[in-house]
Amino acid sequence: MLALVLSLVAAADPAPQTFPLWEGKAPMAVGDSPADKPELTAYRPEKPNGTAVVICPGGGYGFLANDHEGKQVAEFFVKHNVTAFVLKYRIVTKDRPGPLLDAPLLDAQRALRTVRFKAKDYGIDPAKVGIMGFSAGGHLASTATTHFDAGKADGDATDKQNCRPDFSILAYPVITMEPPVTHGGSRRNLLGENPDAKLVEKFSNEKQVTKDTPPVFIFHTSADTAVVPENATKFYLACKAAKVPVELHIYEKGRHGVGLGTDPKWTGGEKSVATWPDRLTDWMKARELVK
Repeated sequence: MLALVLSLVAAADPAPQTFPLWEGKAPMAVGDSPADKPELTAYRPEKPNGTAVVICPGGGYGFLANDHEGKQVAEFFVKHNVTAFVLKYRIVTKDRPGPLLDAPLLDAQRALRTVRFKAKDYGIDPAKVGIMGFSAGGHLASTATTHFDAGKADGDATDKQNCRPDFSILAYPVITMEPPVTHGGSRRNLLGENPDAKLVEKFSNEKQVTKDTPPVFIFHTSADTAVVPENATKFYLACKAAKVPVELHIYEKGRHGVGLGTDPKWTGGEKSVATWPDRLTDWMKARELVK
């Protein structure tokens, strides 16, 4: 009875709640440091509309921009009655050396499976679970968008869930691992200094788009010199060729890392990019993900 009461209290608590993706050691963990313990933080609206999104902050696979590309984004979705989950995925640190290889992808896939497994607890429609990522988090989101399965028969109850996102939102994403378009730091942390050509192709996600890739929304800026907009156009053209529903917005101005475009610390005073979340909302309305 006590467990039931605690469960009901937790289910009704609107405060952000953080929990591990795996109860024990995560696959591909190289130690026991916090850097090797991926987590999800749930942000719940008072009246969930059934849609959920897993958010992957950026940081070049070397840190996580958890505020303006995590917490602030989750709060934006909550205002639209979307349940948001900020993912703490594995990155390169002094306690968790690289290359990361498949570890972040396993974290993103497990996050999507977890949200579906807990769908009833959060008032979520399992057919409306998406993923979003910024910069290197956009690479991770696009990797999860193009690398998925229907569930692992030999896994636990969570692993048996489908890990295909129902929609994908990519903000100034790293897409390719091929020079000179790729972001060098992200590629190095993920794949190492001199990765095998097959590994580069696997994680060059413009080459992994198929007809089964879910609908995609992409935002970038022409002024971005850290992650050049050719990343976005490569993925857009790949989606278009595969007849995957895709929408692309490239703003003329705006530095890399603008987040939602409303924080002067990240926008440098450029106001035009503050409208991109409106375009995202319109896209989500058209897809019946928000009302």
